[in-house]
Amino acid sequence: MEDAPYHGRFIGPEHHFAVRVYFEDTDFSGVVYHANYLRYFERARSDMLRVAGIDQAAAHAAGTGVYAVAAMDLKFRAPARFDDALLIRSRVTGVRGASCDIGQRAFQGKRLLCEAKVTAAFLSPLGRPARQPKDWLAIFKSLMPGADPLEDH
Repeated sequence: MEDAPYHGRFIGPEHHFAVRVYFEDTDFSGVVYHANYLRYFERARSDMLRVAGIDQAAAHAAGTGVYAVAAMDLKFRAPARFDDALLIRSRVTGVRGASCDIGQRAFQGKRLLCEAKVTAAFLSPLGRPARQPKDWLAIFKSLMPGADPLEDH
């Protein structure tokens, strides 16, 4: 079997993505530098879309459009440190024609470290808001709390 990149998984409508804190992620005090949570959350969101069946690379190559973060609200609760194993839990919390909302939380075990509320806008190749592909809207709606989770996940 060839080596393959790690990918997360869905547990019901929630996506789980594990990350390890490396030395390069920490600041001079030994805790995770605040901006690195943005990286952890971005990787988890990208993985969530891939695992759900949303092929952003193909959409970009076809000239359909791309997602861009339009808004993000972060709350830092506790520090993570070098070599900590973290779990990023992501959940779709809202869907509109040209955007979606995703709630994300970083945990070390049961300890909440950071949480984010993210709005991702779908943009045309010209950078203007555009309607998301219909099949993607259906995927997002199936991942909303209270919806039946995707059978494949």
